[in-house]
Amino acid sequence: MEQDKSGQTYPDLVYEIVKGMENVKASGIMVLDLSGLENSVCDYFVIAEGTSNTQVNAISDSIEKIVRETLHEKPWHVEGKDNSEWILMDYVSVVAHVFQKHTRGFYDLESLWGDAKVTAVNVS
Repeated sequence: MEQDKSGQTYPDLVYEIVKGMENVKASGIMVLDLSGLENSVCDYFVIAEGTSNTQVNAISDSIEKIVRETLHEKPWHVEGKDNSEWILMDYVSVVAHVFQKHTRGFYDLESLWGDAKVTAVNVS
């Protein structure tokens, strides 16, 4: 486990997913800590957006590559590669969501999981 700049500690998988997102210049990266919520589907959501189908696909490919190389893990399930509006990568305890901006706004997961602790990742 590592600690981010705000002092929050996350599993290594969360940090590697964020690195994969940052490598392809994803924007709006947020980590939602669902671990303390009753009936949550996993412990963490990592959410980001891209500006096109091509970038959304590249972000998901980058996440998969970095996580495989550093942690030797593959996603249990991946959805959305066909149209690249919203790619969901399920690593069981952590789920990565890569959206196009308009799709992210429509589904608004941050509000849907409003009780979660949310950390914005500042990409420099």
